Amino acid sequence: MASMMQPQIILLKEGTDTSQGKAQLVSNINACTAVADVVRTTLGPRGMDKLIHDANGSVTISNDGATIMKLLDIVHPAAKILVDIAKSQDSEVGDGTTTVVLLAAEFLREAKPFIEDGVHPQNLIRSYRTACNLAIDKVKSLATSIEGKSLEEKKSLLSKCAQTTLNSKLIGGEKEFFATMVVNAVIAIGTDDRLNMIGIKKVPGGNMRDSFLVDGVAFKKTFSYAGFEQQPKKFLNPKILLLNIELELKSEKENAEIRLSDPSQYQSIVDAEWNIIYEKLDKCVQSGAKVVLSRLAIGDLATQVLGTCEVFEEKQVGNERFNIFSGCPSGRTATIVLRGGADQFIEEAERSLHDAIMIVRRALKNSTVVAGGGAIDMEISRYLRQHARSILGKSQLFINSYAKALEIIPRQLCDNAGFDATDVLNKLRQKHAHASGEGAPYGVDINTGGIADSFANFVWEPAVVKINAINAATEAACLVLSVDETVKNPKSESAQGDAAAMGGRGRGGAFRGGRGRGMRRR
Repeated sequence: MASMMQPQIILLKEGTDTSQGKAQLVSNINACTAVADVVRTTLGPRGMDKLIHDANGSVTISNDGATIMKLLDIVHPAAKILVDIAKSQDSEVGDGTTTVVLLAAEFLREAKPFIEDGVHPQNLIRSYRTACNLAIDKVKSLATSIEGKSLEEKKSLLSKCAQTTLNSKLIGGEKEFFATMVVNAVIAIGTDDRLNMIGIKKVPGGNMRDSFLVDGVAFKKTFSYAGFEQQPKKFLNPKILLLNIELELKSEKENAEIRLSDPSQYQSIVDAEWNIIYEKLDKCVQSGAKVVLSRLAIGDLATQVLGTCEVFEEKQVGNERFNIFSGCPSGRTATIVLRGGADQFIEEAERSLHDAIMIVRRALKNSTVVAGGGAIDMEISRYLRQHARSILGKSQLFINSYAKALEIIPRQLCDNAGFDATDVLNKLRQKHAHASGEGAPYGVDINTGGIADSFANFVWEPAVVKINAINAATEAACLVLSVDETVKNPKSESAQGDAAAMGGRGRGGAFRGGRGRGMRRR
């Protein structure tokens, strides 16, 4: 009997947790929808803010989807996928982070009944990817180009895109003011793709309207000479001398020949150093520069770069003094000085301006926009339902579920504004059903609780934002649906012990003393 018994095969370490099958897939879907419920109420102009308090005591107030997702300490492996797509959307286009999370969760929510009924996940994935391609093609066909416009017309159109982004932010009450500022800043840097060419300086105090844009560089640094507070510091077209490389100390005679061990030679070294400094300062004066910028002490001079600007001015902003260089001909950069009351408000305002800057940059580069306010989502939903009628088999049901999921955007806009979502969506379906296509730009009217032509009301968003959101949400949903087993390996006690031991080891650093400079002998 013993010889006929099958030996026990152990594949995984004892204590390993494995979950598989339909129940595991449904569990992953539930986790993703639970994460989406956290950011659901932040969508749109009437979206609510979230206050996040971490273990370190720092408080963040935001309604930016990417910020909230990054601050949430999500441990579920499948739900972390939504965090990744929110970060991806933020880095790629800057806006639509809440949209992409909601769409991905809604695609999974619509797929859940089919999974519970025994439909193979690959059938859903195949149909979802087909619907995604159809949706992206429809967005491209509905997009309107802003190329070929004059500079003033382009500024006006880009301002509308920025206002749509800022409409749902904490600074939405001053969206026209900040949208104009953002557009001017983006145009100031031209075709430069580096986002750090637009600096944002935060100065607590004042109100939002005290914020201003500098067509150049602004930084907090005061002059360092006696009586600098009393002297006016404003120059027109000044020459600017930039000193930025540390000096290798040498005397007129070779210092290498002087032995530091001989105390009698020390004063010779000091005299040689001061002679070099005076020679450098004479050259600064001869250059005609009115402003000298130095990263190091004024004595540590070497290579100089001479430049100019239209206006240099020192300006008091709150409790800070700013050096402002405007109209720099050789460098295209801009600086936004942001004012506000609480630190949390200024931090959120900075995140809002970042989103608006990204949107304007994308709109300037791609030059196509679509109607916002849920209009483009309703039109894609109608188009997919119409296309599904020509498909035979179960794929028709799956594409219809994908089309229904797209309605989450206008529905959530209504819910967050306190409107009757069912009534508004019925009006939108009726309007978008017109064969002439005249209802395509109609979306939710946040002001009245009805429907309105979003394009005519200048509620625009770059087409690339919607395309990226649909594509990323679909891929995330397909990724979750393709997982049928989760394996959680137990933590090794020995590994934990080794990590603790490594954490207890420190590396000492050599103490470095400072160097002093003696006085020149008279």
